[in-house]
Amino acid sequence: GGISNGEHIYFRVAFKPPATISQDQVTATYDGVEGTLAARGRHDPCVVPRAVPIVETMAAITIMDAVLQQNGRVATMQKLKPVPSELKGIKPV
Repeated sequence: GGISNGEHIYFRVAFKPPATISQDQVTATYDGVEGTLAARGRHDPCVVPRAVPIVETMAAITIMDAVLQQNGRVATMQKLKPVPSELKGIKPV
């Protein structure tokens, strides 16, 4: 048994919108003092240019994780000694 039969793998992907906007916003502190909230740093309004490489990489990591798990199961089974015939019918407690 393998992890795939060789067919194409299809899945859906969803992204949440960016958490910040670059426009200054009027706000208030906990003390009630008015102020301005300004985003600093890199904030992309559209994640689409980054979406494809992110999705491809995460899919590759997930598939490789499944491959490594399967290889671990196979290697473990090869290293285990066969169960003696007198123990095959005994159910664990």
